Amino acid sequence: MVYRMPQQCALVLGLALLTPMTATAQIAISANDGKSALNDGTPQLRAPLVPDSVFIIDLNQSPPKIIGEVAAPASAVGPPSSVAVAKDESFALVTGAMKVDADGKKAVPDNRLSVIDLKAKPPVVSATLEVGAAPAGLAINPAGTLALVANRNDGTVSIFKISGKTLTPAGKIDFGAVNSGPSAVAFTPDGKQAFVTRDGDNKVSVLKVDGDKVEYTKRDVGAGLRPYGISMSPKGDVALVADLGLNNGNGDDDTVSIIDVKANPPRTIGSITVGPTPEGMTLSRDGKYLALAVMNGSNKAKAAPIYNDHGLLKIYRLKDKKLTFVTQADVGRWCQGVTFNKDASKVLVQCMVEDEIMMFDFDGKKLKKRGALKASGPAGIGIAAN
Repeated sequence: MVYRMPQQCALVLGLALLTPMTATAQIAISANDGKSALNDGTPQLRAPLVPDSVFIIDLNQSPPKIIGEVAAPASAVGPPSSVAVAKDESFALVTGAMKVDADGKKAVPDNRLSVIDLKAKPPVVSATLEVGAAPAGLAINPAGTLALVANRNDGTVSIFKISGKTLTPAGKIDFGAVNSGPSAVAFTPDGKQAFVTRDGDNKVSVLKVDGDKVEYTKRDVGAGLRPYGISMSPKGDVALVADLGLNNGNGDDDTVSIIDVKANPPRTIGSITVGPTPEGMTLSRDGKYLALAVMNGSNKAKAAPIYNDHGLLKIYRLKDKKLTFVTQADVGRWCQGVTFNKDASKVLVQCMVEDEIMMFDFDGKKLKKRGALKASGPAGIGIAAN
């Protein structure tokens, strides 16, 4: 006698067998600065020095797991948006803003951009390119054909054409102000504009993008004091900007500004107070949630009146161009980058003092700590965009 499986059971079994074969990859890239340390609130070189590195983290596992490591320049100087991952996760770009001088006594500006082939076995640095002084935040356009790199120490943005995994220099945008401090970059979803934060002169500059031609529109949006990190909504309606404040951590509560991207011309339409020094920031892929790594005085000397022994991970909901607070959790000290996984069920936060990438579960309402990954100087992190 032949037994015939009920249709519903057959469907379930078929899906179960199919799932492992069709499961999509999901990785995060962590850039780790082995040079930098904090001695009671004072930045200094780590002793002994540890080589800079890049970790490949598998987000499909629970908890996430480090599955690869590559030696490449990285830096805690500049916003922790120093990592950009190709949409197909075939390669990643990592900037190195600082390096150790020839005498081995201090950190000085670097000018390197690393291209990391993530499909090679094992992953390798496939190219090292020169950019401007102290390259910091960077972004890949939605089409995957263009990359922009903000160079903090010479007031420029480097432009690269992308073909496959190959980057070719295509010029620079010069803001005409060496101390303008270009920090982070975000493209609009249609790829026709890009926004660059300038913490040196308190501006967010709007760039026009036409193919591989990029122009400074001379339109600057006024956000808060020292605009630093930036995240673009997947809808392209708003850009969120983390403002570091007057003295980068003097105890004042700082802000996140909301820029109306669709307005003509783009303009700031609101802001919220988020706490002292919101350095790391990211929007979830669906654009519903903003995660912030807030220093909270944790990078100050213990005797300082504004010192706290922990930073904060804060989550906000973005709806109708407004941000509302959802939840928060204590994290480590001098924390840098933050990223969601693809469905925003996990949050990773890089903490420099503890040498950890702290991991949290997020259910849309609360955060629950799920352990940590060890890393020497985790300083920048990112996942592939939609």
